[in-house]
Amino acid sequence: MIKKLYLPLMALMVIAFASCSKMGELTSDYFTTNPEVLEAVAGKVPVTINGKFPEKFMKKNITVEVTPVLRWNGGEAKGQPATFQGEKVEGNAQTISYKMGGNYTMKTSFDYVPEMAKSELYLDFIVKKGDKVTALPSVKIADGVIATSELATMTDKNNANGTTATSVSADAFQRIIKEAQEASIMFLIQQANLRNSELKSEDLKNFHEKIAEVNADSKNYKLNNIEISAYASPDGGLELNKGLAENREKNTEKYLNRQLKKAKIETDVDAKYTAQDWEGFKELVSKSNLQDKDLILRVLSMYQDPEQRETEIKNISSVYKDLADEILPQLRRARLIANYDIIGRSDAEINEAFDTDPKVLSVEELLYAATLTDDNARKEAIYAKTAQLYPNDHRAYNNLGGLAFSAGDTDKAASYFKQAAAKDANAAEVNANLGLCELVNGNTAAAESYLGKASGASAVNEALGNLYIKQGQYQRAVNAFGDAKTNSAAQAQILAKDYNKAKATLEAIKNPNAMTDYLMAIVGARTNNESLVSKSLKSAIAKDASIATKAANDREFAKFAASILK
Repeated sequence: MIKKLYLPLMALMVIAFASCSKMGELTSDYFTTNPEVLEAVAGKVPVTINGKFPEKFMKKNITVEVTPVLRWNGGEAKGQPATFQGEKVEGNAQTISYKMGGNYTMKTSFDYVPEMAKSELYLDFIVKKGDKVTALPSVKIADGVIATSELATMTDKNNANGTTATSVSADAFQRIIKEAQEASIMFLIQQANLRNSELKSEDLKNFHEKIAEVNADSKNYKLNNIEISAYASPDGGLELNKGLAENREKNTEKYLNRQLKKAKIETDVDAKYTAQDWEGFKELVSKSNLQDKDLILRVLSMYQDPEQRETEIKNISSVYKDLADEILPQLRRARLIANYDIIGRSDAEINEAFDTDPKVLSVEELLYAATLTDDNARKEAIYAKTAQLYPNDHRAYNNLGGLAFSAGDTDKAASYFKQAAAKDANAAEVNANLGLCELVNGNTAAAESYLGKASGASAVNEALGNLYIKQGQYQRAVNAFGDAKTNSAAQAQILAKDYNKAKATLEAIKNPNAMTDYLMAIVGARTNNESLVSKSLKSAIAKDASIATKAANDREFAKFAASILK
């Protein structure tokens, strides 16, 4: 729980009017606040004030205007005032009994500024009686402001692992790409012989040339197998078509094996046949402009028996001739499919190519090359070269922005992200990263707009977690971060009062930075662990000397000021 600061009593005598006896005494005992120590939430400092006018304080013919004022060294911010009136005053303000006194509640909110970290909440009183106006002494009622929600946890100039992750634009590099070369040999109705016109077709010529090319270049290709699928059209009866399809398969397989042997190519040949190609028939009909094609498709769905299907379709006399002329001839065929792999460069070859002649690399290979190193300087060089060689691809610009963001240079990052958006304004990862930059700059509404277009980005949940922190939705932020091990995730867990989880998250961050230690000190303060506070603050200050001043002004550590913050 947040440790409350107990306020010293400040007895303040009320200034008397010349024509009246003295009014009752006001002290801080008459006021409570919720929260007891003010806290920044979603860029605001909200507070509910419960006050009491004591008996015989509110003279019957006066009004009192009460104004909450948050004061700090060099400045102040005023909240919404409230007016109260005595029993004989005609007005719309809350009436307070002179004899009994009365209770009241005020709600107000201040726009947070960093100077409020060490501030005090006062109530100012203005008493009016007729034309006379008197200011009563202010009463201090609370301290403020705990500003853990405003800590800058997203970026880190030292590029430690606690930094919020940006969404990286991934490469689509595949070392092994599966490809296929196809050709078809067509047959005449009720025939299975291979015609010279078909064997000399351009389609089959290209097929054999590709097989020869793949077989000759074992470094860049691998021939896996060749499939043969022979078919008969679904007209003519099942037994007839079975024989036709089987013979078409055998004849095609014999032909192919002769060609492979002649070319000295060794590979598996997998052959099969389909007696009646109803699936092919259905596909061709559905893509055609045939009259009554919907009726034909309904017949196929209604009847499963091949002979009944054929009979019903032949009964549609208006279309059967078109089927015989346009559809059925395309089904009397043997399909040849050569399956092979395209083998890309190895990791070592990609690195060598980048160092010697990056122009030979594709954009996917270049983006992949950046994943082969943990050296951010080399990553930056790779992405910069990628942007130069492929200036219309948004991904290199986005990833350059990610490197700048993780190094704490949000202005440079935003510049790169905007260049990426100029190439592709709808890219999810670019919108996620632009949203992060807006959050760092305090522009929550703009960030929310960008993140609304970032669905599917790799780190969008972390970006949303930071948005929810800025909106004061702490449990929602915790859920968005999930198992992320970042300072922002721990910040959300602290704000949601899950201190065990926050401690575990901070302990899991590799290479913790000063903010990691500072958050751990807050966990120690909120769990009354003085040793953890001391150890963590010393570690934070050793990494960033400015932490000492920050901690001295942070209400999180007010209880430990005497023993630790010296």
